[in-house]
Amino acid sequence: MKVKVIPVLEDNYMYLVIEELTREAVAVDVAVPKRFGAIHVRCLLTPGHTAGHMSYFLWEDDCPDPPALFSGDALSVAGCGSCLEGSAQQMYQSLAELGTLPPETKVFCGHEHTLSNLEFAQKVEPCNDHVRAKLSWAKKRDEDDVPTVPSTLGEERLYNPFLRVAEEPVRKFTGKAVPADVLEALCKERARFEQAGEPRQPQARALLALQWGLLSAAPHD
Repeated sequence: MKVKVIPVLEDNYMYLVIEELTREAVAVDVAVPKRFGAIHVRCLLTPGHTAGHMSYFLWEDDCPDPPALFSGDALSVAGCGSCLEGSAQQMYQSLAELGTLPPETKVFCGHEHTLSNLEFAQKVEPCNDHVRAKLSWAKKRDEDDVPTVPSTLGEERLYNPFLRVAEEPVRKFTGKAVPADVLEALCKERARFEQAGEPRQPQARALLALQWGLLSAAPHD
């Protein structure tokens, strides 16, 4: 089983899951659970970002390729989705369920938010070497305009603070001890972290629009 990453819109991803033997494939936008050929699909209810959020776990029997998780906005590289409709408790339970999948599982998330996620992860765990190394790697990928997906669940457990709510440095950062409370505090801290960076975004988007010719530069006198 092979997975082709397809960037769409501003920062979204779609995926093409290909069964190499028969050349059959399924297009995944984290909303289409239909199954083709020998690829199995397990549909997982993972509320938190939205009340009815779904994730999809795909695998093929007797195949050396690792399974794949299409996690949408439940789990992203070094982060998780914001709680738009669901609660932090629901997000914690969803991430806990995803965390039981095999560590070699490849994670294909719904957005390219890796850099900002890792910058926040570094704030949470400034002494985490895995965060530091992943951030350096992600910056290079960003410079080359190359997707940072997929990661693996095993990797995520090393640098994703939302999967590390039982770790002492993360608990110390939040001032909480109960894992669900740690995750809720992380979500609030991340929201403040993102708000602090918001003033730079409109300018960046305007510059990008100028490069694409969507806006016209002001005429010179």
